Amino acid sequence: MAGLGGVSRRFLRNISPSNSTYPASRLFFYRTFASKLFVKGVSFLTTEERLAGAFSQFGHVLEAKIIRNKITNKSKGYGFVTFATEIEADKAVEAMNGKVLDGRALVVRR
Repeated sequence: MAGLGGVSRRFLRNISPSNSTYPASRLFFYRTFASKLFVKGVSFLTTEERLAGAFSQFGHVLEAKIIRNKITNKSKGYGFVTFATEIEADKAVEAMNGKVLDGRALVVRR
């Protein structure tokens, strides 16, 4: 396990074949095909559901996460959207970069 460079033992235990919740095949899926996009310029009124809905027209959104201040729980104005494939993510970058969502222009990067 020493050669896996930073992969924790707990993580490896979670993806073992004996754990049906996190099969080893999911590790391959998320490491190879999933694609996370950085989204800047998110309105402070935008919810994660609204962000996922805006990006879902380009493919299957696995997760939409808006980064928040730990103390006040207010949006910091950026977040991440994870797509199932890189092709869907590429389409979203091309289409959503510069588009207005809830009154603010988004900047979308890989």
